[in-house]
Parts: sequence; C-alpha cells; structure tokens
Amino acid sequence: MLSRLSIRPNAINGSRSSSQKRVPKIASDVPSNGSAESSNTQTALDAANAVVAVDGIVTNLPASSDKFDARSLDVPAGSEVVVLSDANLERRQSIRSERRKAGFIKCLNEDVVRMDELRTLAWAGVPDDLRPIIWMLLLGYLPPNKAMRKQALARKRAEYVSGVRNAFQRGTEELDQAIWHQIHIDVPRTNPGIRLWQREVTQRALERILYVWAIRHPASGYVQGINDLATPFFEVFLGAYISTDPEEYDIALLPPAALEALEADTFWCLSKLLDGIQDNYIFAQPGIQRQVRRMGELVSRINPALHGHLEDQNVEYMQFAFRWMNCLLMREMSVRNIVRMWDSYLAEGPDAFSEFHLFVCAAFLDRWSDELRQMDFQGIIMFLQSLPTQNWSAKETELLLADAFVKKSLFGGTAHLTN
Repeated sequence: MLSRLSIRPNAINGSRSSSQKRVPKIASDVPSNGSAESSNTQTALDAANAVVAVDGIVTNLPASSDKFDARSLDVPAGSEVVVLSDANLERRQSIRSERRKAGFIKCLNEDVVRMDELRTLAWAGVPDDLRPIIWMLLLGYLPPNKAMRKQALARKRAEYVSGVRNAFQRGTEELDQAIWHQIHIDVPRTNPGIRLWQREVTQRALERILYVWAIRHPASGYVQGINDLATPFFEVFLGAYISTDPEEYDIALLPPAALEALEADTFWCLSKLLDGIQDNYIFAQPGIQRQVRRMGELVSRINPALHGHLEDQNVEYMQFAFRWMNCLLMREMSVRNIVRMWDSYLAEGPDAFSEFHLFVCAAFLDRWSDELRQMDFQGIIMFLQSLPTQNWSAKETELLLADAFVKKSLFGGTAHLTN
C-alpha cells in the first residue's frame, strides 16, 4: 500500500504553536473507513518494514517504538509525506538500481572510459555482473581505451603463466622453503567457513598466486594476511564465469583456460593493491605501525571520551587495530561486505587502502563507543577481538562507509573524488 499524506500548515506563518501539533491529513487516494482522524490512526506501520518520503526524498521511519504513527511526523508545513510499504520500496529500489546500472553501461561503452565519472558511480556500489571489469579499470589493470584492452589482458595473463612455469618447473622442493612453508600453512586457513576456499583446486591456485608475488617482491616476501587480500579479487573475477554463488561454486568445473585467466587476473590486481601498501608487509611493518598511530590520533579528535577511556584502561590501539590494518577488516566482516567496501575504496583512488581505510577503522571503532566505555581492559579486548559483525547486512556496511566519508570530510582536510 502506498499512503500519500499532506501536512496541514498552521494558519499563522506556516508554523505551529507550542501547544499545537501538526496533523497529517489523509489525501483522497488513501482508502478510508471513517474520518480523516481515524484514517490517521490506520497509518501506524511496522517501523522496521516501512520508510517515508518527505517531498520525494526517502528516509527511514524514526522508529522510537514498534509502531510509528504518521501524526508524529515533524516536517515543514505543506510537505508531502509518502509512507511506503515493502513492496513499493522494493520497486523504487529496483528502478533506482536499473538506472544506476544503465549509467555504468553507458560509461563503459565509451571508446575511452572517463575514469572520474566511473569513480563517482562506483563509490556508491557496483552491480555484481559489472564488477569484474570495473575493478580492473579502477585498479589500472585494464586501460581505459577499449581498443587496447584485449591485447593488454592477453599480455598480462601470458606473463603470469610464464612466471608460474618458471617458479614451479623444478617442483616444490626447489622453491624458497621458508616462503613456501608459510604459504602452505596459511592457505588452508583462508576463509575456513566458505566451501570455495576448502577445495583443492582453489587452494593450489592461491598458493601459486602468493608464491609468485612473494618472489617478485623480495623486500617483503610473503607475510600472513596477504592470503586474505587475494580472496575478494578471486571471488569477484570468478563471478564473470559463473551464474551461481561464487562462495559455493565447485571451481573444478571451470575450464582450464578460464581458471588460468582467473588466477592471473587475481594475481595482477592483488599486486596493484599491494603496491600501495607494501610498507605494511616489509620488515617491522612500518606502514601498519604508522597507520595504527594515526588511528589513535584520529579517534582522540573524533571521540575524546572513548579515546580517554581506552587510555584509562591501558588499552593500546596496536592490541586490536593491528589486525584491522593488516587484513583490511577481512577477519571482522564477510567477504560479501568487504567486496562492497572495496567498491568505494577503489573509487577513492590508489591511496584509499591506506588513507580511506584509516577513517573506516576509526568509524568502525566509534560505532562501538557506548559499549566500550562501559567495559574494563579485559572486556574491551575480548569484545574487539570477536565483534558481532560477520552477519552485518548491506545496510550496516553502507552506514559504516557513509560515516567514514563524513569523518574524512571533517577531519581529513579533503573530500573524495577531487581528482
């Protein structure tokens, strides 16, 4: 049901007196079994399942109780208020999604993609079926010029296959055993709850990706946590070949040529990401040390009360935020939500995995401020090491990104998409 309400203005200068409450008036297109006043009562809806649109702008119902009465709306006099049921909300969201997708397709169909436009579109999320090519473009793995993409892709895939052949041609006994041993331990531990990552074909592919990257980057080699960062790329690019849930797909069914291309694309895009945060993984991990220190400084400005409480309880940011920086929150959130977050990260530009992620982590900590300020040292550490975020909805992830963007705008000195 779509209920259309109009707000009756006060007779004097369109405002209400302190003793008068604005009462929504039910328009004639709303079914009514009685007076307007009784119809108002019928507009009480489940707050969790409805939204309102004020002058065409959709917003959540201010749910202070299980039911919400439209008469309690506090909006400017003369505003049009529309109460949307689930069905109408889903229809509007579907239309909006189709329009956004059309914008992406138009952008991608240009002979030379305008990257500033693509970044603007991608910040709010990327359609699943377009994500593989969009991520490749945003990372600089594919050139914006459409005519050059096929050749560039073939060259990079062939280069990776050659690198694997050279590394493994003498068997695993000839590999750098320190690197190979750690990779061999970490790969089976990667996303243990997801069937895709427990399959032998997937694990062998991940081993090759990590080993080739490590020997090409001797300053860091392989470091625990890099295995996690490969998984979003692998799952996103796998989606280009299948129509089922990538997390449940039996990758052994994929043709060898497709698996080879998937592995190569994952390797190169992981490399692009790590190029911007490589000092997170060199000796002593100075990049992470710097980011954790900056996070403490940022939280002290954003939420002095929380920062002070952590200090009072002798909680050091390194005790919980090291993992947030090392694994980019992948141990705290589902791969599906991480993929959505990376849409915005990639749209932010090449420094986002160090710069914007800092504000995401600050917003993430700030999200739990009320709870943390009631805890002692042990409670804080235990809570932050097992946050209830694995089952977060898409909406909660969107809110985290929005909060991080606001914090970056207020405390970072520059807004996103300035280039």
